[in-house]
Amino acid sequence: MLLANRTVVVSGVGAGLGREVAAVCVREGARVVLGARTRENLAACAAAVDPDGTRSAYRVTDIGDEEQCARLAELAVERFGGLDAVVHVAALDTVMGGLEDADFAEWQRVLDVNLLGTLRMTRACLPALREAGARGDGSVVMIGTQSSVAAPTEVRQAAYAASKGALVSAMYSLARELGPYGVRVNTVQPGWMWGPMVEGYVAWAAESEQVPHQAVRQRLDARMALPRMAEDGDVAETVAFFASARSRGITGQCLMVNAGELMR
Repeated sequence: MLLANRTVVVSGVGAGLGREVAAVCVREGARVVLGARTRENLAACAAAVDPDGTRSAYRVTDIGDEEQCARLAELAVERFGGLDAVVHVAALDTVMGGLEDADFAEWQRVLDVNLLGTLRMTRACLPALREAGARGDGSVVMIGTQSSVAAPTEVRQAAYAASKGALVSAMYSLARELGPYGVRVNTVQPGWMWGPMVEGYVAWAAESEQVPHQAVRQRLDARMALPRMAEDGDVAETVAFFASARSRGITGQCLMVNAGELMR
């Protein structure tokens, strides 16, 4: 299994990608330490992916709070003796609009969560990650977005896209800085990703246009080379690869999981 005997911290566990990442990691043999702001989401995720509770632990965590980030990293060490990888799913993606209608206080909030929150969580995990690196491999996996390099026409999320673009820039510096410790830093960039968020968009678009949900879904799928949009689970599989020793020679890289909508 890809992640046998590894401990993976996953921030931002909810009903979508975070839960899929946790499920894939457990399936691949990992122990998972889960963080999110809502205890109910954490408990539901842990029960779903690890019913007997032997390979999971969780703690309420807001990545905007440095002390809470530290406590989540400490939980991994206390419960499982260390950590080998951290996956940053937590993000603020509900601020809509572009420049003309921008509320820059909201933009600052998005940047604080998506950029600085990810860096807070990474720094909190760094002592344990360095130990993993000394053993042969430590991994940081960031979640980016295709919209940071190709803005979609259907929705405008300039603040979110900018924050994730900044995160990619930070990734390059971190890959160079942490490489000597044996810690790799990579980014998975989803495009349209079938899961709760896109399901919500499809429902909204169908109602707005007075067309069946399937018509909106087919329109999106038709843009993909496969042609079907990737799912949360497809992104989670790629995350597991980056968290595993199979990618030991890879750092400072972005990998799009977008069913071929955009090719670079």
